[in-house]
Amino acid sequence: PGVHVDGAITAIIVAAVLAFLNAIVKPILVLLTIPITVVTLGLFLLVINALMILAAHKIVPGLSVDGFWIASLFSTVLSVVNAVFEGIAGSSKN
Repeated sequence: PGVHVDGAITAIIVAAVLAFLNAIVKPILVLLTIPITVVTLGLFLLVINALMILAAHKIVPGLSVDGFWIASLFSTVLSVVNAVFEGIAGSSKN
C-alpha cells in the first residue's frame, strides 16, 4: 500500500529509471552529502534512496508514491531485497 504501478510495462520502465538514477544521480548526491552521511552513521543514505524513488515517481507517469515516508519504506524494502539477491548471486559464484 502506498506505491501503485499501472502495469507490468510500467514496472519495467520504473526499474530502468531507478537503475539510471542509481547509476548517475545517486553517486553525485552521495559525494555531496558525505558529511551528513558520516554524522548520521549512514542513515542519510536511506533519505537519498527515498529521493531517488520520488524522482522516479515524477518521471514515470504510471508510478504513484503516496509520500516521503512511503518512499522511505519502499527504499528500505528494496535495499533488503537487493541484498538478498546479491547474497544469492554471490554464493552461486563461489
